[in-house]
Amino acid sequence: MASATQVEQIAERVERLLVRYEELQRTNALLAEQVEVLTGERDSLRSRLAAARARVDALLERLPIAS
Repeated sequence: MASATQVEQIAERVERLLVRYEELQRTNALLAEQVEVLTGERDSLRSRLAAARARVDALLERLPIAS
């Protein structure tokens, strides 16, 4: 009987581990999606920053040189 109880306990622990593993897989997938979205936003912001810097540089070149 003790052996059967021990097997049942191990089976329960394995079940809990499997449930936790599935939860972690779902969480990981959601986090991967968020990383992808944030990476796109970062790249877009970098592009906009580069364009803004180029506009500022062009405006600076048009300013007269102070003596």
